[in-house]
Amino acid sequence: MSGLAPGWFTSPRNPECHFGSHAWVQGVVIQASDNACMDSQNVNPQKQRRGLNRILHAAGYSVQGLRAAWHETAFRQEFVLSLVLLPVGLWLANNWVEAALLLGSLMLVLIVELLNTGIESAIDRIGPEWHDLSKRAKDMGSAAVLLSLLLCVGIWGNAVWHKVFA
Repeated sequence: MSGLAPGWFTSPRNPECHFGSHAWVQGVVIQASDNACMDSQNVNPQKQRRGLNRILHAAGYSVQGLRAAWHETAFRQEFVLSLVLLPVGLWLANNWVEAALLLGSLMLVLIVELLNTGIESAIDRIGPEWHDLSKRAKDMGSAAVLLSLLLCVGIWGNAVWHKVFA
């Protein structure tokens, strides 16, 4: 490593590649930035797609995610409720901004539920044993869903109040 600035390391696989302020732990670069010298064999082949091909594959993965979420009771309940509230929201709204807020709050609940389900699935994949960090991650995901529901109820409650009582 002579001639290198302090804090620089070379790749054990390719001594010509230099990484600033990065460490090698069991053959893996920690805090690696984009570097042309990174091993091309470790790159996800999905990331090599470009253009329309990438968009079509991404859309397919999104549909798979929605299908997987459909097996979650909470997502199904929130989705069906959103479908029921969609025409009600259009009726309640006096302008496009109100419609965007009402319908956007429904969409936000679905998005946060998808993220929460993803967190729970990833934690469950790690293993069935109890761990404090796993519990915290799941609890925080659940709290995010609760906050999105409270926001949605607040927006819809305000809209109903102004339409019925104002």
